[in-house]
Amino acid sequence: MSFIHPLADVAECSIGEGTKIWQFVVILKGATIGQDCNICAQTLIEGDVIVGNRVTVKSGVQLWDGTRVEDDVFIGPNATFTNDTYPRSKHYPETFSGIRICQSASIGANATILPGITIGRAAMVGAGAVVTQDVPPKAVVAGNPARIIRYFEE
Repeated sequence: MSFIHPLADVAECSIGEGTKIWQFVVILKGATIGQDCNICAQTLIEGDVIVGNRVTVKSGVQLWDGTRVEDDVFIGPNATFTNDTYPRSKHYPETFSGIRICQSASIGANATILPGITIGRAAMVGAGAVVTQDVPPKAVVAGNPARIIRYFEE
């Protein structure tokens, strides 16, 4: 059974068994969230978002339309995701450039991920990094712009 805090605003969407949705979370109609996830306080999830199983989304994160998060991902507090390459007030693209976070990847606190980026399987994005290009599997990136500083060997 999933848990939805009474102060969360959850529209008609799919939430998997064992998932916890905490206070002041907003989830829009159509979103899909897997099993055993932890969606922390003050998070926004738009309707065209898919979150896999066993994902942790810490406080202050917004997942915009087109975002795809695979299983076992960690998203740190206040990580920033984007989906519009050329944002202008009241001008919307025909389609949004979603971000893909592959299985077992981790995104550090306050990292910024630009539109259309893929974070590879088991990769790690350091806190405060600004990711402007795809991150290969098992890479560790840090800085602004984010650069590969090493790889996991496991």
